Amino acid sequence: MGFVMGMLAGLRRQQREPQALLDELGIDTANPARRIPIADYAALYNRLNQQFDDEAFGLFAQPMRVGSFEFLCRGCLSAPTLAEALTRASRFLRLTLPDLAVSVRRSRGQAELRITETRRLAADGDDAGRVFAFEWLLRLLHGLSCWLVGRGISLDSVIFPYRKPAHFADYALIFTADSRFAPTLPGGNGTLVAACKANLLDLPIRRDEAALTRFLDGAPGKITLLYRRDRDLVSRVRDLLRDAFPTTLSLDDVARRLHQSPRTLHRRLAEEGSSLRAIKEALRRDLALNHLTKTAAPIAQIAATLGYADTSAFYRACVGWTGMAPAHYRRQWNAGDNHGK
Repeated sequence: MGFVMGMLAGLRRQQREPQALLDELGIDTANPARRIPIADYAALYNRLNQQFDDEAFGLFAQPMRVGSFEFLCRGCLSAPTLAEALTRASRFLRLTLPDLAVSVRRSRGQAELRITETRRLAADGDDAGRVFAFEWLLRLLHGLSCWLVGRGISLDSVIFPYRKPAHFADYALIFTADSRFAPTLPGGNGTLVAACKANLLDLPIRRDEAALTRFLDGAPGKITLLYRRDRDLVSRVRDLLRDAFPTTLSLDDVARRLHQSPRTLHRRLAEEGSSLRAIKEALRRDLALNHLTKTAAPIAQIAATLGYADTSAFYRACVGWTGMAPAHYRRQWNAGDNHGK
């Protein structure tokens, strides 16, 4: 839901209320711990673009008119390599999205994709719209890059220019397990830095006009459905862990149920930018927030159910996830829920 709220932030800042569309799609934003199907998220993405004629969700000083993503794709399609495609993308975005500058650098075997504010997007560095602007453009460029070369591209690390958002646990599943947060100084402009292996920039562009026609059906929201790190193996492992709860499965247990060796499972999860430990922690976070918002169970009981050695360990974990103590989070959610009703 953190991604949904970020997507809506720019429009709401402009007092352009999309509530009717949310109701039509059955998306309830009252519960911050709730998840929605990725297909519904993609549908909301496209419908908002069409309704407000802005593929950047009202996040910037000038709208990114519908059709911009198509022309971005067409501009990259004839590039010989991914490096040239990203160079063309940066030039195109300079015209259509002047608030953010995109650049690519190589250094000592690493490639860095940089997204830099040319003007501060919000006075509050943790503003939901500013956070989503970086999340959205990185996801767009990364997904497009993967599609152009016809394979997944693993990000080794990403440094985001803001504090850890409440939904940061999902970054390991969507971007990379090595997601770091470095808040921008007040008044300064922030830069996101995504790193990958430099030789990936030399991959040839493998798509043609026919492939582009198919790709654009459902775009740009479709990009959220492609090359997700939790699309295949991570989601299967997560389902196994959830079904077995409260029993804790080991790497050997999960590997056996998936008919793989533990070594192969570990390697494949790493290729998808995750690990068994990261999936367990993300699942435990979701279960914890679900218990806090949907039950009246005492905090100590929730901590014990989730396998925490003591309540203080659960307290620290909850502060790390949400920025507030468990009881405070529960009170705030209940207050918002009652207000919505």
